[in-house]
Amino acid sequence: MVVVMTPRPLARRDVLVGAGLLAAFPAAAQVAPAPAPKPPVYVALDTPQGRIVIELAVAQAPITTANFLRYVDRKLYDKATFFRASRAPGAVDYGLIQGGLQNVGALPPIAHEPTSQTGLKHVDGAVSIARTAPGTATSDFFICIGDAPYLDANPAGTGDNLGFAAFGRVVQGMDVAKKILALPTPGKAINPVMKGQILDPPVPITSARRVPAPAGPDVTAPPKL
Repeated sequence: MVVVMTPRPLARRDVLVGAGLLAAFPAAAQVAPAPAPKPPVYVALDTPQGRIVIELAVAQAPITTANFLRYVDRKLYDKATFFRASRAPGAVDYGLIQGGLQNVGALPPIAHEPTSQTGLKHVDGAVSIARTAPGTATSDFFICIGDAPYLDANPAGTGDNLGFAAFGRVVQGMDVAKKILALPTPGKAINPVMKGQILDPPVPITSARRVPAPAGPDVTAPPKL
């Protein structure tokens, strides 16, 4: 008896092996793992009015958060103050408080990260970096008490429409921020824009340190940015 063997169709792998090409394709068969997301970093600001804990959006705003941590890690904010409380007319719980070194011993300025790039917003509890022109931000930062969308970048706007660079949010201590906002502001303003907004005396930042993620939620904390 003669057995007739039916040849099987050549598979794609057979062709590649025969042509000596299989070694050129293994990388194409593998999917590179996505980079692990950067976890947030937490910083506690201690003041005589209480502690404010900030969650830094290191993934969304890497330049601005790295700048803030330069001051934290070098303990430069230990010499800083909250020196400004800007309240909306007739309001006691809407506005912003500003802190920093007021350019005394400040490090070199950083590039601007507008909210249109980072996706962050100036919502209640947002922490943002102060500036004059884009690219001039150094140590000074502010905390929003209440939503402040007018501080976001507005590409459709005229003039300097880049807004301010939000880079984190308060997760504990919004009650402390509100207490500072309500303090008297009879201080002399060097910048006329800040007339009637300068705390006297200012509120010292006695320490600024990295801390673990807070163990429990703060009932005053705003939603995530």
